[in-house]
Amino acid sequence: MTSLRGTRLRDSLAVKVIFSTVLLSVVLFSLVGSALYSKFSDGILNVKLDSSIAETRSAIFNAQYRFSFVGKPNRAVIESIVKDLVANSATISATVNGREVALLRSAPLGKGKFDFQSTSNLVPPSVIPEELRSRVRKSLGTEWAPATITYVNGNRIPGLAVGQTITIPTVGRYEMYLVFSLVSQNATLDLLRTYLIVTGFFLLFLIGLVTWLVVRQVVKPVQEAARIAERFTTGDFNQRMRVESQDEIASLGTSFNEMATSLQNQIQRLENLSLVQQRFVSDVSHELRTPLTTLRMASDVVHSARNNFDPSVARSAELLAAQLDRFERLLEDLLEVSRFDAEVAVLESATFDISELIQRCIADLSLVAKERGVEIEFNSTGNLVLIEADSRRVERILRNLINNAIEYADSKPVQVKLVESQETIAVGVRDHGVGLEAESSFRVFDRFWRADPSRARVRGGTGLGLSIALADARLHNGELEAWGRPGQGAHFVLTLPKRSGQDIEGRLIRLQPLDYYSTEV
Repeated sequence: MTSLRGTRLRDSLAVKVIFSTVLLSVVLFSLVGSALYSKFSDGILNVKLDSSIAETRSAIFNAQYRFSFVGKPNRAVIESIVKDLVANSATISATVNGREVALLRSAPLGKGKFDFQSTSNLVPPSVIPEELRSRVRKSLGTEWAPATITYVNGNRIPGLAVGQTITIPTVGRYEMYLVFSLVSQNATLDLLRTYLIVTGFFLLFLIGLVTWLVVRQVVKPVQEAARIAERFTTGDFNQRMRVESQDEIASLGTSFNEMATSLQNQIQRLENLSLVQQRFVSDVSHELRTPLTTLRMASDVVHSARNNFDPSVARSAELLAAQLDRFERLLEDLLEVSRFDAEVAVLESATFDISELIQRCIADLSLVAKERGVEIEFNSTGNLVLIEADSRRVERILRNLINNAIEYADSKPVQVKLVESQETIAVGVRDHGVGLEAESSFRVFDRFWRADPSRARVRGGTGLGLSIALADARLHNGELEAWGRPGQGAHFVLTLPKRSGQDIEGRLIRLQPLDYYSTEV
């Protein structure tokens, strides 16, 4: 469930916007609600405190005034005044707005002294905090502190104790406290907190609803555009967005539809151009075969009799034969390219030993390697490496890679490496010649692209070999990759599945060779 929510949060713009808005609203409401509650709470309690202090001062002033008329020690008179003060200053016990009175002595009871300590409604003197009593003894004014009023029936209510010292003539100093109930104020604050929470949830619901409605108006056209764009990827270019208004979203829809129409027209023109190009290449390649055959026959006759010609004419006959060979290879490559472009290239799969195929390619190219002073080293497993593939296409890839390595090796060794796993084989061809720029590793498979045109023209390639090799590899569900650095040589890695139609399981040979790391160090 948690992963599903996380997926929806990542994939849905509407959910992201609503979640972010509600989350920010929760934080904002929490801060504002806390500030309001704190202000209201302080205001209510301050009003209660001010009124309590005023009432306490009035009650203590009246008590002090009555005690001042006691002329001589008279226990009965003092007890009467104390009982009257406690009874009149206190209210009905345990009520929400109740008020209790406590008259407590400030010093230990002396010898022969009467104890006039008293509390209303049997409230224990311990309800008055010791910290408050200590401050009252040291102060001449009124002091206060929070307290809890406890009754004999076990009922406990929050309260506020306010007190001051009072002097009883001929008896000494006492402390008089009025303890006011805060039940009403706490109930008001609880009600206020409830209202704030309920109002906050209601506002969050409204904000979420409004956000959903707004986001829906914006996201729905975006979703429709994404759906139509996805249909475009499948080749259906007839889909268009519905435009039903004249607002900004409608402008987006109109622009999207115009873009879709333009893309459709452009793609159609490109498809037509591609078809014409493919047909042209195919037709030209086929049409050129007839005159090429005639030229080949005439060239063979002239080439066979070149020893009877002058040296310059004999050399021309050799050049003619070589260029006709190159022209014939170019036509074959163009025909193969046209097959790939038309998507009519097919595999003729068979099971064969790729290790033996590599050795045959190396043997066929050994004369070329010897002429250029290049030694070819083949590193294999030593066992049969059977794969199911189109041997003609695989051989064409390998010949192309090994021949290119020989041409650009600059008389340095070329290593060919074969690695296999349970489902995949990989062939690496490494030379240490002129190499190529890092940026060229991706463009080297482009048609007719050359890193060094002047040198390449001397060596006589068609510029289509690597492009066809890559297409052959991908036709097998494989991959052909290139790496190179100037002066450090190049490394080409061919990776193929062992069985036709399967996918490769990974890269068995590192594209960037290990000897390059040691060179850098």
